[in-house]
Amino acid sequence: MQHAKNFANSSIKFLKQSKETLVIIIVVAIITLCTSTIVSIWLDVHSNFYFPSVGNIRTIGVKAYWDQEHANETTEIQWGTLYPGSTNNATLYLRSTSNYEATLKLQTGNWAFQNSNNTTVSGPNNTTSYMNLTWNYNNTPISPGETMQTTLTLQVDDSSSFIEFLIQNNVNRFSFDINIQAQET
Repeated sequence: MQHAKNFANSSIKFLKQSKETLVIIIVVAIITLCTSTIVSIWLDVHSNFYFPSVGNIRTIGVKAYWDQEHANETTEIQWGTLYPGSTNNATLYLRSTSNYEATLKLQTGNWAFQNSNNTTVSGPNNTTSYMNLTWNYNNTPISPGETMQTTLTLQVDDSSSFIEFLIQNNVNRFSFDINIQAQET
């Protein structure tokens, strides 16, 4: 019992002598709590930031289809809703319409970011690192009339500068051209 009483007395004495230290500890704890709350709210708001997109397919020497039977030709890819940091895939069947053996070349262009007023805003251009379109095609030659399956992958950056661009310009959708060309081998 005496031990508990001594502990209580020494604790009270310590607290009286260390008022400044306690005030600093409490202030730091409050600042930390407020900062983490603000960051959590900001991350929650921006992690749900998304926008729809369309890829317009332009082809030379090939035609793009959704199916191997060539029943559903396509001239666009609806990438769906994209989030910063996301990756979306689209599988296409490319049928050669050229009269020579060719390899395929992929390029993008005409990136257009639009705000909620349907106004195009200045932004990343065709060489942007914010958005990247790749495919799994490995330069295998394609013969006249042959069909080749390929998967296109659209990657969206999650950098703070890209998110800041999207927010500041109220971007809510974008589009770009996907150019696929058969080149004689």
